[in-house]
Amino acid sequence: MSYNQLHLADPHTFPPQGNMTEEEAMELARQEARAWRNIELASTDWIVPLTDHPSRDSYLTYRTNLRDWPSTDNFPATKPTL
Repeated sequence: MSYNQLHLADPHTFPPQGNMTEEEAMELARQEARAWRNIELASTDWIVPLTDHPSRDSYLTYRTNLRDWPSTDNFPATKPTL
C-alpha cells in the first residue's frame, strides 16, 4: 500500500509534506500509527488490574493486538479494534 492510498483510507493521517519521498511518507505513517497505538494502550491501562470486569478478556486481547500490530503485514494500514 502506498502512503497516498493509506492517507485516503485513513483521513487522520497527515498528507505528505513538500517533496517527501514515498519511503519518508510511509515512515511518517508508521510514526503516526505508533503514536495512536501508544495512546490506545495508555487509555486502556485501567482494565489490567480489574480481574472481575466483564470485558477484561476483550480488552486484554485488544492490548495484545496493539502491541503486536507493528510487526504485522497490515501495519500501519489496518488498526486493531476492540
